[in-house]
Amino acid sequence: MHKQLDLFNDVSAVYGRTGKLSNSQLYEMVARHAGIPLEEIEARVPIGQTGQKHSLLKREVRWHQQTLKHLGLIERVEGERGLWKLTDAGEKKLRRALPEVALLAFSTDLGLAIWGSCNRVFPHLDTPIALCVTSPPYPLRKPRAYGNPTAAEYADFICRALEPVVANLAPGGSIVINVSNDIFEQGLPSRSTYLERMVIAIEDRLGLALMDRVPWSNPSKAPGPIQWASKVRCQLNMGWEPVYWFTNDPARVKADNRRVLQPHTERHRRLLAAGGEQREASFADGAYRVRKGSYGKPTAGRIPRNVITMGHSCPDHRQYRRDAAMLGLPAHGAPLPKAMYDFWIDFLTEPGDLCADIFGGRVTLGKSAEERGRRWIVTEWIIEYVRAAAERFKASPGFWLNPAIASC
Repeated sequence: MHKQLDLFNDVSAVYGRTGKLSNSQLYEMVARHAGIPLEEIEARVPIGQTGQKHSLLKREVRWHQQTLKHLGLIERVEGERGLWKLTDAGEKKLRRALPEVALLAFSTDLGLAIWGSCNRVFPHLDTPIALCVTSPPYPLRKPRAYGNPTAAEYADFICRALEPVVANLAPGGSIVINVSNDIFEQGLPSRSTYLERMVIAIEDRLGLALMDRVPWSNPSKAPGPIQWASKVRCQLNMGWEPVYWFTNDPARVKADNRRVLQPHTERHRRLLAAGGEQREASFADGAYRVRKGSYGKPTAGRIPRNVITMGHSCPDHRQYRRDAAMLGLPAHGAPLPKAMYDFWIDFLTEPGDLCADIFGGRVTLGKSAEERGRRWIVTEWIIEYVRAAAERFKASPGFWLNPAIASC
């Protein structure tokens, strides 16, 4: 990692943990945070034609300080000469990775968790991606802590985020996106058609083919929309979210449903024991027939239907919340259950394939891929989320936690 990039993170971190700071205090705290000896910070070398001596590291710290100022994240303390402090915006945003930041937060033998934007990281990846599973920020009217685009901006937002992933997608690789169906027009009980615009944009601009729309039925989903279902009473409570599955080559897609077969139902097991159906029947004017002996052939399992039913809570996420609480950090508030990642990774990849999540959140894709012998890479732009996620990987072979975020 380039030294300048590390030092930017160090300057940001110091302001994120401290109140008012003079420049001399800033130099000392940055040196301590970055593990740089003070004498190295103080070292002066001749600069320019005059040969006047200056500290290159101090100049670099000041350059990053001015970057934070121009971004509106720090400001001078009124009435106190030479002191700087976080702005209100800085208090909220400093912990979000800026566009130029990409810092390896933690890693294992199989994967990398990077604090930074997907648009910063994935254009430089030179390894084919077999699968990207991600749940982008929804276009909510009341944004979550990590922010989100509007419904009108969503197609552009998704295409920009996916473009570098698509460029690295292996032939027959897949992209799976979980989004929200419950986005309504302003002041009306009618749903936005942003999803339809998103799908068409992904097809037209990125050249991907839509393999399926898979409803995720979530029995644990909270009742809503409150205004239209519970108050005005003109809508039903929401119970599912769409999951879209795309590929760059339908003829060579890596999917294999034999990897996700489910146990036979009790009724099917009884049919197998009886040698199959014992009747002859015809339904729907002959479109569907049951013949004697049907369903009597033993098989390895039942092919799943294209509706996924599972709650959003799971033991992995409960552990993540405990880890975040132990570290005094906020927990990511909108996770996909680990079983969702398990299913898509099993269905669409083979051991050794590379899996990715561009909006990593709790880094659950990494956890699932780790258990399944897949390589993985995850980007997440909120440092607290990725720091809390690291705790669940401590037992993974080759685990390494970047000291720069260890004390986040």
